[in-house]
Amino acid sequence: MSNAISQVRLDKTAFSVVSLTDEPEDEAYWLSKTPQERLNAMELVLQLNSGYGPATAKLQRVVEVVEFERS
Repeated sequence: MSNAISQVRLDKTAFSVVSLTDEPEDEAYWLSKTPQERLNAMELVLQLNSGYGPATAKLQRVVEVVEFERS
């Protein structure tokens, strides 16, 4: 689950234009999914919105404070 972004492929052929007054079909779509599929989708959205990903998970930020003498 920690690597949801790398498992997703964008379907660039899927495109639709709808009116803002149309009833959304989101609820029926998500109700047709299993609880695990819903959790996976939530994890993906969290990773996309937070900038978390496989590359950033391995990076560490290390701060070292060094005192030096002036000569």
